[in-house]
Amino acid sequence: MRGRRVLLFAAAVVGVGGIGLLAQAPASNAPALASGKSWTPPKTPDGHPDLSGYWTNITLTPLQRPASLAGKAFFTPVEAAAYEKATVDANNADRRDNIRGTDADVGKAYNDFWWDRGTKVVSTLRTSLIVDPPDGRIPPLTPEAMRRAAERRAAAQGHQFDGPENRALSERCLVWPTAGPPMMPSFYNNNYQIVQGPGYVAIVVEMIHDARVIPTDGSPHLPRDVRLWLGDPRGHWEGDTLVVETTNFTDRNPFNGSSKDMRLIERFTRTAQDTIMYRFTVDDPSSFTNTWTAEIPMHQTKGPLIEYACHEGNYAMSGMLAGARAEEKAAAGGK
Repeated sequence: MRGRRVLLFAAAVVGVGGIGLLAQAPASNAPALASGKSWTPPKTPDGHPDLSGYWTNITLTPLQRPASLAGKAFFTPVEAAAYEKATVDANNADRRDNIRGTDADVGKAYNDFWWDRGTKVVSTLRTSLIVDPPDGRIPPLTPEAMRRAAERRAAAQGHQFDGPENRALSERCLVWPTAGPPMMPSFYNNNYQIVQGPGYVAIVVEMIHDARVIPTDGSPHLPRDVRLWLGDPRGHWEGDTLVVETTNFTDRNPFNGSSKDMRLIERFTRTAQDTIMYRFTVDDPSSFTNTWTAEIPMHQTKGPLIEYACHEGNYAMSGMLAGARAEEKAAAGGK
């Protein structure tokens, strides 16, 4: 559901049980993706493929391949249907089972109506969005990245509720970890609008309503000491593919353990009337022991995007801080 959610909360990662048997199927059952027919994308007046329109990357396919599917790069159609059913059932926020009246029940305070994770795996039938390394997993963090993470945890310990500056960036409506770059599917608002013109491509992100403006005019990156929430993008065309290199990130908005020196390469290729193949590569030697690449088919959807008015009515922030002050007062004997 586009732009209609104004709730802020931490999403629990729900494991899907009962599908380990799928890992027993041979990994050679990859779908036949090539039809044998060529397709020519529509072009803009300046001769480049037209990427404009509304697109969604909604999918149930996880970023990393689950352990139960180790060694299996693709589902068969039957396996995909079984995985989809099991995942939708497990994610159903209306299920209470034996948790009524418990803290776990409170954690499911938002019913299933508010969630929009999708109901299908990616159209390529891959078992993970990561296509390289072949195991479908993010490479291990370097010792330097683990040290950075430990320092952040230690600095936050005991200060999580001191003030709004100590809360997560998503709770503060500044950035969303999956909205991009890179652009990742999340639990709702998985929609984007691409606007294209000579010298620029703009991507309007539904979640937190950011707008990425990508120069394609050959201009250089900003100086290295200029750091931006969404980085500094520069695009160019390689045949029918838009290639976007983003640098100059800030260390306050890490992506899966990345550093401010991450170099992100995104590729947008329109492969059918209703499909853009979106592929990104994370290059950050100080954070990961190797580069890694993910691929997400984006499909046409209806517009327009409705503004995600995150700040308006954000009672979660004032509620959390007020609760922390009440607990402190109670701990001090109510004085």
